Amino acid sequence: MPSSNTYLGRFLIWRVKHIPKKQFVLILSVLVGLVTGLVAVLLKSSVHFIQDFIKNSGWHQYYYFAFPVIGVYIVVAIKRFYKEPIGEGIPSTLFAISRRNGFLKPYKMWASVVTSAITVGMGGSVGLEGPTVSTGSAIGSNLAKMMHLNYKSRILLISCATAGAISSIFNAPIAAIIFTIEIFSLDLTLASLVPLLLASVSGAVTTLFIENKSSYLFNYEVTDNFDVNHLPYYIVLALLCAAASVYFQKVYFLIEKFFDFLGKYKLKVVVGGLLLGLLIFLIPPLYGEGYETINALLSGNVTEIFAQSFIADYATNTYLILGLLFAMMLIKVFAMSFTMNAGGVGGIFAPTLFMGATLGYVYSKTVNTLPYFDGLSTSNFALAGMAGLMAGVLHAPFTAIFMIAEISGGYKLFLPIMITSTLAYLFTKTITPYSIYTVQLARRGDLITHNKDKAILTLMKIDPIIESNFIQVKADSKLGDLVSVFKKSSRNIYPVIDDDNNLVGVLTLEDFKQLLFDKSLHNEISVSDLMLEPAAIIEKNDNMGVVMKKFQASGAWNLPVVENSKYVGFISKSKMLSAYRRKLIEVSD
Repeated sequence: MPSSNTYLGRFLIWRVKHIPKKQFVLILSVLVGLVTGLVAVLLKSSVHFIQDFIKNSGWHQYYYFAFPVIGVYIVVAIKRFYKEPIGEGIPSTLFAISRRNGFLKPYKMWASVVTSAITVGMGGSVGLEGPTVSTGSAIGSNLAKMMHLNYKSRILLISCATAGAISSIFNAPIAAIIFTIEIFSLDLTLASLVPLLLASVSGAVTTLFIENKSSYLFNYEVTDNFDVNHLPYYIVLALLCAAASVYFQKVYFLIEKFFDFLGKYKLKVVVGGLLLGLLIFLIPPLYGEGYETINALLSGNVTEIFAQSFIADYATNTYLILGLLFAMMLIKVFAMSFTMNAGGVGGIFAPTLFMGATLGYVYSKTVNTLPYFDGLSTSNFALAGMAGLMAGVLHAPFTAIFMIAEISGGYKLFLPIMITSTLAYLFTKTITPYSIYTVQLARRGDLITHNKDKAILTLMKIDPIIESNFIQVKADSKLGDLVSVFKKSSRNIYPVIDDDNNLVGVLTLEDFKQLLFDKSLHNEISVSDLMLEPAAIIEKNDNMGVVMKKFQASGAWNLPVVENSKYVGFISKSKMLSAYRRKLIEVSD
């Protein structure tokens, strides 16, 4: 705790005496929501200012190519100057929760705001939601650290920041809470729900107070009612959304591998920037987040989508427009991936909604062109497509349902949105078991889930439970050498190593205790004759879930730990279970 001579130290002492911890966390949750709301407003305003400046510059179509490339170059220059990772967004926050006890570095409180504003403002085809969440999470984490709150409260403030960010961006406070619970696997208890409610409302109110309704991302309210006879078409849409979700994830990681293959960051910037600029020059609606395109689809004004394109004069035929929209939907993930892999900073939320709205519109409009058909509402299907893609790509069906309902005032579409989201999620999950946020964390074993046991094991670290007070013996040592070892050892198990400190076996007291009394054997029997192969070997980079499985499969009470075959120490089952219990108490407190 800071010195009592400092203002912070005196405040913390006063707080302990006068404000109970639970009430203090509630106050902080409101503060985090307000600050995160301000961050969201600042970020959106910065992006709109940059975009308006560019569009009014008189460069006509040429800025569609030049400025996205320039934006990526500026962001990469900032990254190289600061020499810290910027832009991982929500995955980095999830990693901090699972592997860094919820600690996020202070620079993350501003880095994503600056870099994402430049990226999106100058045309990068990504969203602002991820950077806003990343910034808010860093604010919540560092505020908790400054106030010397425990792990549970720290994670709660990070979650409050996330709820405040989503709520302020979309004016959807209920969906923001559900998103936090689904993505961060937060326990739904009254102790966590109330702070989330306060933070979410604070974020939304901050945006409403500063901005007006015309600045909302979506200016559309549902007017067409749900027709139950159209239910089969929503089911087909769910299948299409699932296919598009799988396509989204596969293409995203395929392009990521391609850029990893390129190696040097300079080559990535050149290749990614040029490809991004070319795509946006050919298809101007890919410029920026894409919410203008979504609003045009919802209102049915599709001709204005291609108004700035060189194909505007040709976009008069219905089938040609539908073909162009479908191609634009497929290419959006390429533009997003090029932006991120070239070095830009942004999120996948907006591209997901963009693809979903386009898919829903194209599908319903195509069906409406069929003869003898009683038309579908293109706006309703565009909204359902947004929900379906969000449920499939993010693996967050409840978020998708409430998000689309709140942003459109479309609770009258609750049933078709529920059906589309749920089915899209179920179909997608059978092919891609993890969301685009969590697939890499899951591969490393760093993913926290709603499974309490797995969550605790993920949060545990292997280093604190490794014991190193075991006397090592060489494989070529004689039985007589074990006499001195036996006298000074407090453990009954001995790691056997070679001259390079590689673990070659283990030796227990029971293996040689009786032989010690026969001095004629002291120079005849070697340790290598007595040692046994370990029941299992733990790698130092194993996660605790793997460690637990090795103990269960081997039935051993002590297992050796190695790093690149080098002996490190032992882990005992009793110490691991004690650590498990302490972490359970810490998380559940």
